[in-house]
This record gives sequence, structure tokens and C-alpha cells, in this order.
Amino acid sequence: MDFDLSPRSAQQLFDGEGGSYHTWSSSEFPLLAEEKVAAGRAVLQPRGFALPHYADSSKLGYVLQGSDGIVGMVLPNSSEEVVFRVKKGDVIPVPPGALSWWYNNGDHSEEVVVVFLGETSKAHIPGEFTYFFLSGGQGLMGGFSTEFISRAYKMNEEEADKLAKSQTGILLIKLEPGIRMPHPNMEIGEKMVYNIDAALPDVDVRGGGVFKALTAAGFPFLEEAGLSVNRVKLEANAMYSPSYTADGTFQVFYVARGTGRVQVVGIGGKRVLDTKIQAGQLLVVPRFFAVAQIADSEGMEFVSILPGKSRAVEEFASKKSVWNALSPVVSQVALSVTPEFEEFFKSNMQKTTVLIPPTNYI
Repeated sequence: MDFDLSPRSAQQLFDGEGGSYHTWSSSEFPLLAEEKVAAGRAVLQPRGFALPHYADSSKLGYVLQGSDGIVGMVLPNSSEEVVFRVKKGDVIPVPPGALSWWYNNGDHSEEVVVVFLGETSKAHIPGEFTYFFLSGGQGLMGGFSTEFISRAYKMNEEEADKLAKSQTGILLIKLEPGIRMPHPNMEIGEKMVYNIDAALPDVDVRGGGVFKALTAAGFPFLEEAGLSVNRVKLEANAMYSPSYTADGTFQVFYVARGTGRVQVVGIGGKRVLDTKIQAGQLLVVPRFFAVAQIADSEGMEFVSILPGKSRAVEEFASKKSVWNALSPVVSQVALSVTPEFEEFFKSNMQKTTVLIPPTNYI
């Protein structure tokens, strides 16, 4: 495997009055296609409306910014639209083929920003989300002939032409003031949205940071997307210690805030990446490769996804380390150290978690 693992920033695909959409192209970032993973970022301006669409991939949205977003969704094999509110910190699973629309209900200047991360094993283009819009300049309705539309909806040709071609906008449009969107259902929202930012941490280390893992066990609707998600907040100069996926799947990290440094070690113990990483960048770690990050002085926050219903991540440098599972003599001869040093090595790991404060932290 010889891919450039460097973290990448998104490229703007669309920009309009209602908002913009940014994506990571598999042609520019071949590792996306290799690992069958994709990402995109939507920015909704106030009254910005993402036209109803579905996609060929399983993904989840994580709200980076905003407090007044509204999402409508029609799940496969369902004839019911569910509408719910979203805000910063929310995780929204979107199963493949689910129809959805997204709207910024705010009347002021606050944008609603959502990053989408997902897997593309069944996608038309591995490493990219392909969207199918119902209406608009790139909509399915406009693709059929007037004859077919008139027959399908029992209209004359003039009416069929009006139905298929009145909406000329694409992707994101801005609605006129006064249009009232469907009212969110709070009860439904609790089943389809999970605010990971507000959740209790799985790991909380003074000077190190906060780690949160979300799987279908804690959020059943996540199973529909077949993904699990982690949320990590590193304090200044803290470390997210080395780990790898043990089930042959990728890891994808999106940096939500701050800057830091990342190292990835792969086949033959070769360090294949050692670089800076910053807010807005995407990092893809190939299956079985080991990764670790250290935040800069301002700290760093990131969200990551893994395929599957549960985390299959093995740690190297914590009390849950695979080293601690090995017999002392096995560790001793594998590292070629004395019994005393092996004991010292493992005793140090008993004091740490996956989040490690800086060495000078008091």
C-alpha cells in the first residue's frame, strides 16, 4: 500500500444564497476510495434549505455549529415523514436510501454547519457520496420526459412541465421569509438524534481531556447506519495514545477545533505519516495501521467514525493495552528487556488511559 495519508481540507463543490457544500474528492484523495469511506460538509445559511434527496451510502451527520436546524427524513420502506430539530453536538444517522431535507430555521446570522462521515462499500463511486435529488436543476423529476411525468401523475403536458421544471435551484436554496416548515416532533427527535457533546464521558482525565464512544447499544438508531462514533476533546498538549482497529476496518477523523500533530505507523513498522493537523481537515487511517495524536497548546477536538455496531479498537499505551494482556515473560523476550524493566513498563501503563496529559502537567 503506497498512499499519501496527509490530512486534507475539503474543496467547495457548491456555493449559493442558501449555503454551500464542501467535499473530499476520491480523485484528489485516493485513500478514500481504497478504504471505501467518504465525507462532506454542508453550511446552511439562515433559511437555507437542502432540497429533498437520498444517497447511495450509509453516513452520519455531526452538527459542528448552529442551534436551530430542522431535518425531515423518510426512512426506506416507510411512508411517513419524521421531522426533528438539530443543534451543535448532535449525531444524526442517515441510512442508505433514506430521503432527507435539511433547513436552517434561524432568521439571524448563525449558520448551521454539518459534517457527514460515512462508508461507501455500495456506492457508485467508492470514496464519494452520490446524491439523488427529487427536484431542482439536477432533480430526478426533471430527468423524465414530459410524457412520462404526465402519465405518472395524471396531468396534461403543461401541468407536467410545471411540476418537473418549476424548481431551478440545485442542492441548496434560500426560502422566502414567512414560509413555515413542518414543526419538529420532540418525541421522534429523541429516537433519531443523540447529542454526543452533552453525553457523559467514557473517559475523563484531568489535563488530558474527554473521550466519548457512541454505539448502537447506547443509541439504537445508529444501527440503521451501521456505524459507531467517537468524540475526543484533548486539552493543551495532551495525547490520544496509539491505537489500531482490530477488525480490519478503517478509522476516519475530522478535526472540529484546534491543531495538533499526528503519527501513523503501518506495514513493517514504517512511520508513514508524521505531520500537523488542523481544524477542518480529514484524516483517514488504513485498516490495522496504528495512529496517535498530540494536541498543540490550544487543544484539539475531533470526531471519528468506525464501521460496525461496536468499537473494535485496541490500545497500545493504556491500562487496556494489548501489552498488559501478554504474559510478563512474553513481553520481556519480545522487547528484549530485563524482568525489572518489563515490570516498570507495564506499571506505567496501569496509571494511564487512552488520554494522556502532558508530561509537565501537575
